[in-house]
Amino acid sequence: MSVKHGLLALLERGPMYGYQLRAAFDSATGGTWPLNIGQVYTTLSRLERDDLVAALPETEGQRPYEITAQGRTELEKWFASPVQRGDRPRDEVAIKLALAITTPGVDVAKVVMTQRTATMRTLQEYTRLKTQPGDLPWLLVLDAMIFQAEAELRWLDHCEASLVRYEPRPVPAPTDVEVPR
Repeated sequence: MSVKHGLLALLERGPMYGYQLRAAFDSATGGTWPLNIGQVYTTLSRLERDDLVAALPETEGQRPYEITAQGRTELEKWFASPVQRGDRPRDEVAIKLALAITTPGVDVAKVVMTQRTATMRTLQEYTRLKTQPGDLPWLLVLDAMIFQAEAELRWLDHCEASLVRYEPRPVPAPTDVEVPR
């Protein structure tokens, strides 16, 4: 999730100051991606520097921001562009499993089972939340999290099946690796 674009989308609703933006972001995402208030203000500073938002006069000790025409153009481009797979954060579970397979002494099956248990608990919690009333934006975010958890469980099934057939190749020692010149 681009915090920059998330804040621009929220400012499209009208001027807000940092704490309002953080609360609106948490509300829109059901608190699944909590923002640190420092992150909000740092992002606002960059957005202001790039002429995507403008600071308004301070009222009651708070400085509200509003989106600029340039900010609206940037927001329109963001909404019109697909999220590329390479733009998403690294998948720590996949990296952990890949390293577990090649790290001596690691019980890879236990790593998979530990992750499966945690993912199953998470899926159960999301499913429980689904039974409670909510606004459509939150329900769509919740659906995405449910689908991602289900996909992770399917992937873990695949990993277990692959591990049964896996025959490790020797990993070269650091002294055996050629250094490119």
